[in-house]
Amino acid sequence: MKKSVSGCSVEEAILLVGGRWRMLIVSFLLEGPKRFNELRRDVPNISQRMLTLDLRALEEAGLIQRTVFAEVPVKVEYRLTDDGQRLRPVIHALREFGLWLKERDRP
Repeated sequence: MKKSVSGCSVEEAILLVGGRWRMLIVSFLLEGPKRFNELRRDVPNISQRMLTLDLRALEEAGLIQRTVFAEVPVKVEYRLTDDGQRLRPVIHALREFGLWLKERDRP
């Protein structure tokens, strides 16, 4: 992860959860644990590579937990950690803001 230039707490947060997909991934994981392909279906325009990179970054930050089940074929599940659950009010605020934007843009 990049280092904060300003030292500002907002910048720290944006460096971790910024970008196009990470908060969207978190929003779907708020519904409960999901497998990789479930997340791919939830976010159909994300590439497999980008989803993998973002999941790894969120896992490295301690926001999600990746569990591998000893099955054939291998089953991998992603869930939010307790730290990841702290993003719930942020997701709620983004959802409310997005709804407001949609309403504002209507004629």
